[in-house]
Amino acid sequence: MECGITNFASCIPQLFYDFILNLLNAPLQPLLFLVKNLLTEPVNLNLFSSLWAIIIYVISLFYGLLILYSGFNFMISGYDAVKRSKAKDWLRNILVMIVLVQASFFLYQIFVDMGSLLAEGTIGLIKDSFFLLTLDNLSNIGLELIFTGFYVIILLLTVIILTLRYIIVALGVVFVPIGIFLYFIPPLSSYGKLILNFLGICVFLVFIDALILLVSSQLLTISIFQNFKILVMISAFLLIDITMFYLMFFSAIKSAFKTAESTAGTIGAVAKYFV
Repeated sequence: MECGITNFASCIPQLFYDFILNLLNAPLQPLLFLVKNLLTEPVNLNLFSSLWAIIIYVISLFYGLLILYSGFNFMISGYDAVKRSKAKDWLRNILVMIVLVQASFFLYQIFVDMGSLLAEGTIGLIKDSFFLLTLDNLSNIGLELIFTGFYVIILLLTVIILTLRYIIVALGVVFVPIGIFLYFIPPLSSYGKLILNFLGICVFLVFIDALILLVSSQLLTISIFQNFKILVMISAFLLIDITMFYLMFFSAIKSAFKTAESTAGTIGAVAKYFV
């Protein structure tokens, strides 16, 4: 309804309602803008492309040694079919590793872009009104006035964790070739898996976050949740924060301890054998 001289009196309540709504949503808009961008915008990997080039150069120094080692094993295997087969597998793995390491920047870029596109497509299914205060019924008015401050804090925490995830993913381009290199070295394979798994989780975390938001927005189509809209929004972002924090840190730490225990067990078994 457009306001004019003839209906100005009837427009006053609506104008006052819009003013209050815009006033309440004003501190949320910058945070929501940052959250959306951090979820959907592809990470700029060029920030660390020069470091990636240095890592590739350092790793390439080992290519010749590894190929010589595999060729030496093949020559001394003699007529032992098992040893010859292992030597061939080792040489094949080295060649595959060289190709993957050299192409690691572009492969990593593809996965990062894929995660961002999945997140962007999922976020696009959510109405913008889901993230904002609406004051559309008495229950929501009371709850939104009470919990708006808490909602701002949760959004701020989400921005901080997403920013940390952005930095990790951007810096991950330096560690991807290291992870691939270690993965193809049998004694160090578990460390390579740890690096690649951690970066893979960080890359696709935004898609998981977007799914959480999509499911939460669909809950508001159920009448019982419509009266608790801000609690649904807070719960959604709180679940996102907990999920990201757990997957990025606790799961990585747990995997690191398992890798360390496995390595310690292998070293202990070797030492026991020689003793």
